[in-house]
Amino acid sequence: MTALLCLSTCPDAETATRIARALVEERLAACVNRVPGIASTYRWQGAVLEDAEVLLLIKTTRERFEALRARLIELHPYEVPELIALDIAAGNPAYLQWIAAETAG
Repeated sequence: MTALLCLSTCPDAETATRIARALVEERLAACVNRVPGIASTYRWQGAVLEDAEVLLLIKTTRERFEALRARLIELHPYEVPELIALDIAAGNPAYLQWIAAETAG
């Protein structure tokens, strides 16, 4: 089992909460932290934009990633939602096992 930390941004707290709850309820993520107050500067369709966003820190496994990706894209209001997955190289073994157990299904 490889645990992953996935990052995604949402336009507001309501969207972030809705997506986080769905991912956890559907066992695609063991836990999703919502971090408000993110200031994003990015290029979109030829313009440089700045927006306030909410960052999602999503804990899942490599085995569940493709299903998580598909569901996040389905739930997300952005045309091209951010989703970046990072391998968790090390951690509390009990916590990593908890991630695996909560996303089994």
